Amino acid sequence: MPKVSVVLPVFNAADTVARAVRSILEQTLCEIELIVVDDGSTDDTADVVKAIRDPRLRLVQQPRGQVAVAANTGTAHATAPLIARMDADDYSHPQRLERQWEMLQQQSADVVGCQVRIVDEAGGATCTMQNYQRWIKEETHTAEQIRALRFVEFPLVNPTIMARREYFELGFSDGDFPEDYDLMLRASRQGMRFAKVDQILLDWTDGPNRLTRSDPRYTPEAFDRCRRTHLLDGPLAGAKAVDLWGIGQTGKSWLRWLQAQGLTVRRGYEVNRRKIDTKIHGVPIAHPDDMPNADGTPLIIAVGADGARATITPHVQSRQYQIGGDAWFVA
Repeated sequence: MPKVSVVLPVFNAADTVARAVRSILEQTLCEIELIVVDDGSTDDTADVVKAIRDPRLRLVQQPRGQVAVAANTGTAHATAPLIARMDADDYSHPQRLERQWEMLQQQSADVVGCQVRIVDEAGGATCTMQNYQRWIKEETHTAEQIRALRFVEFPLVNPTIMARREYFELGFSDGDFPEDYDLMLRASRQGMRFAKVDQILLDWTDGPNRLTRSDPRYTPEAFDRCRRTHLLDGPLAGAKAVDLWGIGQTGKSWLRWLQAQGLTVRRGYEVNRRKIDTKIHGVPIAHPDDMPNADGTPLIIAVGADGARATITPHVQSRQYQIGGDAWFVA
């Protein structure tokens, strides 16, 4: 019985899949199986995989069904109690699986990620997605931060995830949304716990052909629909009113959306002195210093400026709010 089953969905990746496969087979954690799911490739992907001789490697071929279907196929073929994800154009550092396996044994976590190095298709440093790389490194490296900030952005990079198989058995849903972020938010709503190895253990390739660049399911608008749906079905389920911190460019969009969902935005908070003691879309605006203590009404914090969340957190906590409990950062 392997300790970890690694699932690698692949489509037309003949140029990169061998390197990705070998990076898994050469892990310091040897008790693994690697399930490559060829999702209807029309190039030489399957032949490349077949040429790699290792008894721990299995190739599953299926008609084209998109990444969610392929990932679910991999889960169905996995035999280990833990399942890890991998993508065909990425590279796992040799100790990735061992470090994540150790964390899952040592902590009461259900899902573990790691830090990444974002590279171009040649494996070199890239300037793309630097804000996201900094955010997942500096703001979401603890379990508490991952839970509290999950409605800002996906706090784990999907191909870094290792989880108890119950997580993957929830199944990826196929729709007009990012299936990996949707699964993470569904699992969190069910009480699953997340953690992250605070070490770079995967090179994450950001190229023009990556799904996050080329597929409408991964646009900023699709991520926004996903987070708002889960916020409404989760923390805001049953709520009649909310308070909103931030009535700037980010906050006004949330204000209009919250009201459109039938929620009363009871109070708004702003540091912009010109907005204080005014009403915006019928909502009275006050300075955060005048915020009363928490009374059970959810607080939505819609700010996007660098460093703002770190400044706001202690202020909100001083008013007896719990970030990730009754107060939520959004973007």
